[in-house]
Amino acid sequence: MAGSPTFDADFRARFRDLLGWRRDVRKFRRNPLPDGTLERLIQLACLAPSVGLSEPWRFVVVRDVARRDKIRSCFKICNAAALNSHDTNRASLYARLKLEGLEEAPCHVAVFADRSTAQGHGLGRLTMPEMIDYSAVLAIHTLWLAARAEGIGVGWLSILEPVEVAAILDTPPDWTFIGYLCIGYPIENCDTPALEREGWESRRPSSETVFYR
Repeated sequence: MAGSPTFDADFRARFRDLLGWRRDVRKFRRNPLPDGTLERLIQLACLAPSVGLSEPWRFVVVRDVARRDKIRSCFKICNAAALNSHDTNRASLYARLKLEGLEEAPCHVAVFADRSTAQGHGLGRLTMPEMIDYSAVLAIHTLWLAARAEGIGVGWLSILEPVEVAAILDTPPDWTFIGYLCIGYPIENCDTPALEREGWESRRPSSETVFYR
C-alpha cells in the first residue's frame, strides 16, 4: 500500500496563501474559461467529504441566455427588498456594494443538494438531515479553492429566491438550492474581503470564536 503524501512547510505556506487569496469575486473579465476547465473544477469539487458518502451535490451549469436573464431579474427584485430592509445609513452603503457578477462572469453554476438521494443509505442523517446541505456547501468550497489555485475567481450569490431559482432551472422538487456561483477570471485580486474594504464589516480575531468547556 502506498504511503500517505507528505506536505512540507513550503506547501503548507502556499496553502495558507490560497486560503487568504480565495476571496469572493464580483468583478470578472468576460474572457471564457478554456475548454474543459469548468468540468475539471467540478470533478475536483466532487472530492469533497459528504455525510455517509452520499455525494448529494448537484451542479446545474446555466448556459441558456433566457434562464440567465431570469436569474438576473430575480436578483434585482431580491436585492431591492434587501436594500429596503436597512436603515438609511446602512442602506446608503449597501447601495454602493457590488454584490453580483451575473452580467460579466462567463460561467454560471447553480448548486443544489439532493435531499432524496438514497446514496449513503441515510448514514449520519437521522438526527441531522441538514448534513446533506452542509455536504453540498463543502463541495462549493472545494471548487472555490481549486478555482483560485488556477487564478480563477468565484462569486457566491445568495440574494435570490430559492423557489424561483428552482423554477427557472426546472430542477426536481427534492433538490434544495444552496447557492449560485459566478465563475471567471477576476479583474482584480485582493487578499482582503471586499466587504471589509468597503466598510461593511470587519473580521474578528479567531480567538473570539473559540470556546472551551
